[in-house]
Amino acid sequence: MSSARRTGGVSYWWADLGLPEPRDPLAGDEEVDVAVVGAGYTGLWTAYYLRELRPDLDIRVVEQRFAGYGASGRNGGWLSASVTGGLDGYARTHPRSEVARFQLAMNDAVDEVIRVVERYGIDAEVRRGGTLLVARNAAQATRAHAAGATARRWPETGARLLDADAADARIRVAGTQVALWEPHCARIHPARLARGLTDTVRARGVRIHEGTTVRVIAPGRVETDRGTLRARHIIRATEGFTARLAGERRTWVPMNSSMIVTDPLPEDAWAAIGWEHHDTLEDFAHVYSYAQRTADGRIAIGGRGHPYRFASRTDLDGDIPDRTVQHLRDVLCAWFPPLREIGVAHAWSGVLGVPRNWRATVGYDAASGLGWAGGYVGTGVTATNLAGRTLADLVAGERTERTTLPWVDQRARTWEPEPLRWLGIHGLYRAYGLADRREARGARRTSWIARMGDRISGRG
Repeated sequence: MSSARRTGGVSYWWADLGLPEPRDPLAGDEEVDVAVVGAGYTGLWTAYYLRELRPDLDIRVVEQRFAGYGASGRNGGWLSASVTGGLDGYARTHPRSEVARFQLAMNDAVDEVIRVVERYGIDAEVRRGGTLLVARNAAQATRAHAAGATARRWPETGARLLDADAADARIRVAGTQVALWEPHCARIHPARLARGLTDTVRARGVRIHEGTTVRVIAPGRVETDRGTLRARHIIRATEGFTARLAGERRTWVPMNSSMIVTDPLPEDAWAAIGWEHHDTLEDFAHVYSYAQRTADGRIAIGGRGHPYRFASRTDLDGDIPDRTVQHLRDVLCAWFPPLREIGVAHAWSGVLGVPRNWRATVGYDAASGLGWAGGYVGTGVTATNLAGRTLADLVAGERTERTTLPWVDQRARTWEPEPLRWLGIHGLYRAYGLADRREARGARRTSWIARMGDRISGRG
């Protein structure tokens, strides 16, 4: 039996609010100026900023279920300035000044989301606290010190190393040897942000056609199960569901990530583990886990679980294997031994988009009118805002500081065909799991298995 009292049902975040009914499905063929496919954060932010820039345009958003149904309503709730792919990786292909500008733009995007939330009174339960990344064994500590050296090379991140005592003063994670603290992060309630953005975009005159499944995106048209939208500008904002579109099976793989949320913790439990500053929390494991302290006094913790389904299939409603629930509960108890008796209230999963080069991208082709953004590899809550602003600039034909950032028009080769794709991804995560186990048994340095996995996968 699962150790969670409720599983699936999209996510705890939506269970907390109540699942919305899809509204305003497309009612036949129409011609518009801009069609945005996907009503997650990327699509909603794009519509929001494009409405600001070009209020004369007829902008439509098309969504298979309801706005915020995908990763935007299931994620860990980290409004983080982390740059997917790493600053050093971008510095191998771009001038340092441009990479630094990218980091500063991400820092600003954290502030921009908070500004919009405050402007429209969106109750997204935002709480700034930064991010604490803890190292709990010698090999992880080696990686933490390397991350500290990277932070010194990139002061734009604001990150700094903390010794064990300083880390414990923020959150008492058992066995912490050293930690990295990053200031540019806030905790949010993902579904509340998605619902608030949806209401805001609709109030500004953008129609969102929910309950409408897109089959084909092509220059000038979006074909759905309810009719065809013809548009000069079409934006693909489908993230982990991209592989379901015709011709996109190998563009980005839908990687699974899973979460559990505990029952509310009593005050003595919070006192035992600290966590007074509302940091988000992550470890330095290769198969890492991440967590937040929720506004209603719970801990939400996530990790990869079963990483990938054959042929890029996706689960729709958040189903999660019992063994993944148990794994996440084991991680929680290893971090916080005083919480061994705390119950798990809800468990769920979702998919995120992963390009072959493990880097997010945003782009627009003026000739075809096709644009895209995504491949956030799990760090998209903030990146979607920057992507939406960038896409709005590109569609409006404006050259701005955003439209020349290093991630604009990044191209990655497609993923391998099956069964190589399934074998490679599962082999990679088995290797990372083996490396974590070796390091937990006392290895002093990062396992060669993990280093080899990074090189083969393209993550290194």
